[in-house]
Amino acid sequence: MGALVKTEQAEAVAEQQQYLTFMLSGEVFAIGILVIKEIIEYGQLTTVPMMPDFIRGVINLRGSVVPVVDLSARFGRGKTELTRRTCIVIIEVGGDGGESQTVGVMVDAVNEVLEIPANEIEPAPAFGAKIRTDFIQGMGKVDGKFVILLDVDNVLSVDELAMLEGAVAVSSGA
Repeated sequence: MGALVKTEQAEAVAEQQQYLTFMLSGEVFAIGILVIKEIIEYGQLTTVPMMPDFIRGVINLRGSVVPVVDLSARFGRGKTELTRRTCIVIIEVGGDGGESQTVGVMVDAVNEVLEIPANEIEPAPAFGAKIRTDFIQGMGKVDGKFVILLDVDNVLSVDELAMLEGAVAVSSGA
């Protein structure tokens, strides 16, 4: 009997996924922690000419040039207002051929890491959200409120990754 209970608990834990939650224009969003490399304080960005508004610039992260995307601007909400809690979340997104790209995403503030059971995640709504539905992986229910779970690969699509890689090459002189 004890082994059966332990097996059920292990399965329940396996169904939960951890998400980093953060604020963006007064709403709570989340990204699965498996793609997050680190969180850094908002620092000096180098702007890159002729980039879309949602690309705020590039940063030097231990010798690597990393493009920084303003998620608020990416979602069509205008540029993020800088505060002392503004952070850059460094994530690794997949590309074609199994290649990955390191990208920074600018957020208003980082909240916490939450475990959200799979049975507490609803599919993305077909309407009502203030961002494109292909950007939403699902809606997590936490304490009676919804957290928007982002699909990072769609928020930073393959086409845009190619554009970001071009921006990095230009800014690094490659």
